[in-house]
Amino acid sequence: QVQLVESGGDSVQAGGSLRLSCAASGRNYVKWCMGWFRQVPGKEREGLATLDWRGITAYADSVKGRFTISKDNDKNILYLQMDSLTPEDTGTYRCAASWAVTAHAALGAMVHPDFGYWGEGTQVTVS
Repeated sequence: QVQLVESGGDSVQAGGSLRLSCAASGRNYVKWCMGWFRQVPGKEREGLATLDWRGITAYADSVKGRFTISKDNDKNILYLQMDSLTPEDTGTYRCAASWAVTAHAALGAMVHPDFGYWGEGTQVTVS
């Protein structure tokens, strides 16, 4: 089992920045993959950014150039640096983790409940 706990969500003005964190604990996988997706009521979940065990990243077009995913492997914390935020970025941001899947494959796969593990989410509001 893997436990994921997100933090860092807040209310910010358009153009601002936030850094989200996802602390992972429990079982460790050698070929791990982690990422962030966004939930907005009435809309489909959207995969935003992923990072895999090889250091490969993948981003949705909607956040490319504005969001940066990274991981502190010593602390086992996944980050999402979000810059140039817009009201369209408002939503619940959830962390996801799985194994033996590449960053590019995970970008679409992680929004499905059978992907692996999900955190409960942290709320981001941009006005």
